[in-house]
Amino acid sequence: MSELTSSPYFGVALSVIAFAIGVKLQQKLKTPVCNPLIIAILLVVGVLLIFKIPYESYYEGGKVIDMFLAPATACLAVAIYSKLKILKEYWFPILVGCTAGSAASMASVYGLCRLFGLDESLTISLIPKSVTTPIAVSVAEPNGGVVPVTVVAVIFTGILGGIFAPLLIRLLRIKDPVAAGLAIGASSHAVGTSKAVELGETEGAMSGLAIGICGIITVIFSMFIY
Repeated sequence: MSELTSSPYFGVALSVIAFAIGVKLQQKLKTPVCNPLIIAILLVVGVLLIFKIPYESYYEGGKVIDMFLAPATACLAVAIYSKLKILKEYWFPILVGCTAGSAASMASVYGLCRLFGLDESLTISLIPKSVTTPIAVSVAEPNGGVVPVTVVAVIFTGILGGIFAPLLIRLLRIKDPVAAGLAIGASSHAVGTSKAVELGETEGAMSGLAIGICGIITVIFSMFIY
């Protein structure tokens, strides 16, 4: 058993199967609450706990999946390029909107951490929670943040965005696809962008653009905060 679970293929296979189950459940139940990522996380954690498999063994395969995270994020540039005309037309509102979104995210986290008395390392870990994982980790880790906390915060933020973004867009009556896409990407990075793509091609492209711009802005802001 230990030989099987220590193999990188085990972690990859378990992750793929768990996510596939999550996708099937979402297609059947047709509810945003039934997010494939949430289901996959719960299934993987359940398997590790039930069979007492060390996380280190699972992560041998998890590292292989991690390797594709940055290239997958970079692939969003294809959708952005397809909407280059919109980018040229609205470059200033896009830049201002992403700056405001990044500032609001970081300021609210910093304020709440101070309000609840969290220590410095946790504060540093949580501040970049609204940008994609590779950028968030590169911001938090060199400054003394706890990488697992950062990763969990990023995933949780993305899941919330994927679940509530369509509802909030309807409630706030946001009709402009550019504004809707930028809001989703600025607040819930790649996981939210997967939902933005479902809303429309323009929403997906603008959400992908917001990931890159907000990532750069977050790195710049973090220099002053840390």
